[in-house]
Amino acid sequence: MEKGKTYMARPADIERNWYVVDAEGKVLGRLAAEIATIIRGKHKPQFTPHMDTGDFVIVINAEKVKLTGKKREQKTYYWHTGYPGGLRSQTVDVLLEKKPEEVIRKAVWGMMPKNSLSRNQMKKLKVYAGPEHPHMAQMPQPLNVQEAAK
Repeated sequence: MEKGKTYMARPADIERNWYVVDAEGKVLGRLAAEIATIIRGKHKPQFTPHMDTGDFVIVINAEKVKLTGKKREQKTYYWHTGYPGGLRSQTVDVLLEKKPEEVIRKAVWGMMPKNSLSRNQMKKLKVYAGPEHPHMAQMPQPLNVQEAAK
């Protein structure tokens, strides 16, 4: 590489790995930040902001993710149906009961840039409520997400 030149990854240079993360006992926000970094590719030296250089992440045991403080009862997700008076809301506790995968998906989405590239990068995130996943053929490596010092 020439001196003073900025490296830009080419599609042929990108190597995709598969990682599996066990969400059991992990704090939701810290886990989501780690996952967002990996699916964007920021952990790689060949990271290029305008290209998808990230890896695939499989999250298992999404139903056993940990929320600190009173977030289970107080954190609320809002959405609008599109009809007059259609503002709806749901607490994390209820969403964890119905669709635990969505809690992690929403947390990771909140940490991604809002553009078309990150919408495509979110497709590399696979979340499952229980300990089983159908991606064993990809031979995912276990990813060690660090817990903060207490």
